[in-house]
Amino acid sequence: MTINAPLNAHSSPLAVRQAARTGSLSGPTSGLASGYVQVNLVILPESQASGFLRFCQANPKPCPLLAVSEPGARHCHILGQDLDIARDVPEYRVYRDGQMRDTRTDVADVWREDLVTFALGCSFTFEHALMAAGLRIRHIDETRNVPMFKTSVPLTSAGGFGGNLVVSMRPFAAADAIRAIQITTRYPQVHGSPVHLGDPSLIGIHNLSSPDYGDAVSVGDHDIPVFWACGVTPQQVLIDSGVEFAITHSPGHMLVTDIPDNSLALF
Repeated sequence: MTINAPLNAHSSPLAVRQAARTGSLSGPTSGLASGYVQVNLVILPESQASGFLRFCQANPKPCPLLAVSEPGARHCHILGQDLDIARDVPEYRVYRDGQMRDTRTDVADVWREDLVTFALGCSFTFEHALMAAGLRIRHIDETRNVPMFKTSVPLTSAGGFGGNLVVSMRPFAAADAIRAIQITTRYPQVHGSPVHLGDPSLIGIHNLSSPDYGDAVSVGDHDIPVFWACGVTPQQVLIDSGVEFAITHSPGHMLVTDIPDNSLALF
């Protein structure tokens, strides 16, 4: 496979990273490199890293921590070989003074020697297991980014960080929703079981056709909306906590790692 070949579920993680690095991949990574873990990124100055680590430990459902880099390092061997944290994500967000100021396809020019990278588990990983079980993923079928919503569910404040939970939503028929719960429970390091299903107003969501992040998907009259903790949560937390400087992935635009999905399954 060359880096110019069309990307799909059979693409290698390296092919996806190289496509992002060269700019030929600019869209969401859902459905790519099936069988390999995708991660959310939060990149902060070392002075705030210990505080964010405590926040992750206090909120493992939305912030399941898989790896932490050394300060200034743009690689992390736990995540993969030939991996450049500053270039291998299709789209990044840059935050300054508590505001999302810029989106970029490459953050090498704003990289700093004091930056520490946190790699957090992503629900795109368990989507591979759902599809392998024959379940249909609506946003993949409709070629959209997964819909993500702010909620009224408070997080545990720690380390100077706090805010409310953000969730991703996937609609299923009732029997499929039960199966999705069973499957995703096996993957606690990539958000695990859902945090809610059914009436979205109970967690502060009032319009499924207007997500705060990502794209709306069709929801049928007999579909049950199922909500998982989302790795976009810390992006909202960065804003709510007024961080001076930070970098993250853009929602849905993940870093694809060399870690096999099945290595994270509990059983």
